[in-house]
Amino acid sequence: MIHTINHRYSQTVYPLHAVFLAGTVPLFLGAALSDAAYASSYEIQWNNFASWLIAGGLVFAGIALIFAIIDLCQAHRRAPGIFLYAVILLATWVAGFINALMHARDAWASMPTGLVLSVIVTVLACIATWLGFCTPRIGGAK
Repeated sequence: MIHTINHRYSQTVYPLHAVFLAGTVPLFLGAALSDAAYASSYEIQWNNFASWLIAGGLVFAGIALIFAIIDLCQAHRRAPGIFLYAVILLATWVAGFINALMHARDAWASMPTGLVLSVIVTVLACIATWLGFCTPRIGGAK
C-alpha cells in the first residue's frame, strides 16, 4: 500500500519574485551607506549615488510588490502571513518613495532626514525580505 503525502504549504517563492525581493536589500543598504559617506565627507557624489540606488530599490520593490499583490489575489496561493508581508513591502516602497523625494532636494538640505529615512527603508526591506522568504505559499512547487 502506497501512501501519498500531499503538502498544503510550499516553502518556495516564485524565482523571479525572489530575485526582485532579494535585490531590494543591497540597493537600499547601498543608499544608506552612501548617505553615511556623504554625512562624513560632504562629497556631493555620494548623495547622487544614494539617489540612484534608491531609484533602483524602488523599481525592484515595486516589481516584488506586484508579485505579492498577485499572490494575495490568487486564493490558491494565499496563506496566513502573506498579508503582513505585502503590507510591510508596501510600507517599504512608500517610505522609499518619500526618501527619493527627500533626495531630490539639494544635497545639503536632504542630509539629516535622508540618512534617517535610508536606514528606516533598509530595515523595512530586510524585514520584508525575511517575511517574503519565510511566509509559506499554498500549493506545491512544480
